[in-house]
Amino acid sequence: MEQGDVKILKKKPIYPVSAELRKYLRLYQRDSKLPVGYHDLLNFYESFPVMDKNGKDTLWESPLYPPHEIDRLHSGLKKAYAMLKASGNLRIVEHKYIDRIDYCKFGNSNPFRIKIVNRLNDIYDYFYVKRADASRIYGLELEEIFSPNQVNYLVDGDSLIEEHIAGIPGDEFAKTRLREPDYNPIRIAKEFVKFNERCMITLLGDMRAYNFVMQITPDFDDFQFRLRAIDFDQQFYEGNIKVYMPQFFKENRPYVELAMEYLTDKTVLQYQQEEQSSIMYQARSERYRLKELRDVSIKDNISTIDNIHQLREGLFKHYSDNQYHRCESMTDIIELNIKNVIRQVNA
Repeated sequence: MEQGDVKILKKKPIYPVSAELRKYLRLYQRDSKLPVGYHDLLNFYESFPVMDKNGKDTLWESPLYPPHEIDRLHSGLKKAYAMLKASGNLRIVEHKYIDRIDYCKFGNSNPFRIKIVNRLNDIYDYFYVKRADASRIYGLELEEIFSPNQVNYLVDGDSLIEEHIAGIPGDEFAKTRLREPDYNPIRIAKEFVKFNERCMITLLGDMRAYNFVMQITPDFDDFQFRLRAIDFDQQFYEGNIKVYMPQFFKENRPYVELAMEYLTDKTVLQYQQEEQSSIMYQARSERYRLKELRDVSIKDNISTIDNIHQLREGLFKHYSDNQYHRCESMTDIIELNIKNVIRQVNA
C-alpha cells in the first residue's frame, strides 16, 4: 500500500438539512421531535477543561449551567436517550441519571457528549447531541447501507442526537495494541485494507486514526477486528481524492506499515475484492432506499463545483475511466463508483 501525508486545509461548512432530506428522514424514522436541542445545551455560562487520567487535555470541556436550567436539561436528555434507544419508552431511564455533559470545540460539529448512568449498578453509556449537518446525515446513511455496521441517530430541526460507537480509538490502538502478541497482524491489516476500500468507494473522507475505532471480538480460536468510522462530517465534500483514502493520512501510518509488512499485492487485491463484493450485495439489497437517498442528495448543494471537478479528475486518473468526466455532482461520482464495483465483481 502507498502512504503519504495528505492534509485538509479548510474547515468544511455546516450544510443545512433540506426539505427533501427531511422527507427522507421521516420515511425511515430518523425524524423526531426532541425534548432538548443543540442550542439548549449552548446556554452555559462557563466551562472548564476535561483532563484524562494522565492529566492531559482531552480537548473536551465541561460546561456549567444555571441551576434553574439543570433539571430541565437533564430530564430532556433522559427522554431523548429513551427515544434514541427504545422508541421513547421511558421505563428504560427510570433508574438512570445524567452524570455529565461535555462539550468539544475541536472539529466541525462541536458536539456535546452526554454520560448517562444506571444508579442501580453504575453501568453507563454515552450519546451525542450535535448540529444537524446534511453532510454528516448522508455519511450516516451510507454507513448504514454499505458497511456491516448499524447506526442509530435522530434529527429534529437543526439538532441531531447520535448513539455512541464503542471501541478503542484508532490512534490509541495503534500506539498501545497494534503489535499485541496475541493479535494476528494479518487480520488487522486485512481490516484496514477493507476499511480503506469502503471509504474510497463511498467517499467518506478524513478517516484519520482518531476518527475511527477498533472493535475487538474474541472468537473461539482467535480475535476478530473491525474498524468503524465515528466521524462523518467529511462525507463527499473535498476534492482531493486522497482525503477519501485513509492510507494517505500520517496518523494511519502504523496501519499502512503493518499492511506492507504482512500483506502481498495479491492479498491486498483479494481483500479489496471482498469488500467490493460486500458493497455490491448491499447495493442490491438496499436498492430502493439507495435510490431514494440518491434522488434527494443529487438535488442538495453540499460541496463546491471546484471540489467536484477536482475529484472527478482525480478519479479519472486513478481508475483510467473517462466516465468520471460526465459527473456533475458528488452523488454522480458515488453512483459511478458503485456501478463500477458491480461491473468488476460480475466480470
